[in-house]
Amino acid sequence: MARLKVGVLISGRGSNMAALIDAARAPDYPAEIACVVSNRAAAEGLATARAAGIPTEIVALSAHADRAAADRAMTAVLARHGVQLVALAGFMRILSSDFPAHWAGRIVNIHPSLLPAFKGLDVQRQAIEAGARVSGCTVHFVTAELDAGPIVAQAAVPVLAGDTPATLAARILRQEHRLYPLAIRWIAERRVRIEGGRTLVDGVPPGATLLFSPDA
Repeated sequence: MARLKVGVLISGRGSNMAALIDAARAPDYPAEIACVVSNRAAAEGLATARAAGIPTEIVALSAHADRAAADRAMTAVLARHGVQLVALAGFMRILSSDFPAHWAGRIVNIHPSLLPAFKGLDVQRQAIEAGARVSGCTVHFVTAELDAGPIVAQAAVPVLAGDTPATLAARILRQEHRLYPLAIRWIAERRVRIEGGRTLVDGVPPGATLLFSPDA
């Protein structure tokens, strides 16, 4: 079976992108990183992608009339590289509604909370201030509604006494680097399907789509 071609969107250092690149180096990994696209020419992750021999592209909002025009240009870039699945990896620009509609069922994101709790930005601070005992990260399909698409998999970590947003974010990030390659493996293996707004992973018990790391 041909490997699934993944296009990764980044805005910064792209640590989740790097985790996907590392995973795709394995001969048995069913996906390959076809290109990396950034809205910022200064994104640090572009150098990482280039060092790995992956084509990179810049689609800056400032070069287009509006978000919709920029997103059309981004879709054209992804199509040129034969992308079949889009993976957001720290892409910090708001997308127009047309972009997830065009890529419906073919675009995923990793968010640093256990959705549906703590959407948006500064989620570690939200979790700490809410007194949450557990936090984590979520891989989900992207829809027009922010952080609301069907959940593919989650990883949970404890919120420890004395945690700051930075220490909690670092603990969660380690799990993001485990979870994202796993979820994309399942998608590339054509095991993930959406039914009634929820995802099912063929051959994987529902409990196995949650990773728990008490010592993370």
